[in-house]
Amino acid sequence: MTTSTPVRTSLPSALPVAVGLAAGFAIAQGTGVRALGGAVFVAGGVAAGWLWRRRRGWAVTAGLAAVYLVAFVLAHVLAIGVGWPAWLAVGTVTVVAAAITYGVADR
Repeated sequence: MTTSTPVRTSLPSALPVAVGLAAGFAIAQGTGVRALGGAVFVAGGVAAGWLWRRRRGWAVTAGLAAVYLVAFVLAHVLAIGVGWPAWLAVGTVTVVAAAITYGVADR
């Protein structure tokens, strides 16, 4: 006899968002292998997306996925286009994306 009830995990979805953005960048910078950093970024997004869908449904998942992707692009715009130091750009977008995620999905 199985029951299919949603399981509430204590892991905040803001954590894989922060790890995906910050660690993805750090790994890409540290190793020089951008694809490896991209894999960490994707893994963080998939983990967060799985939590969002289970907790809040598809509409919230789509919105927060857009926030995650925009943060990734904005980090590049700030670093390359505006001239911010890369760590500052990534750190800023990571904090903002994690805060939005926490407010929408984890609180």
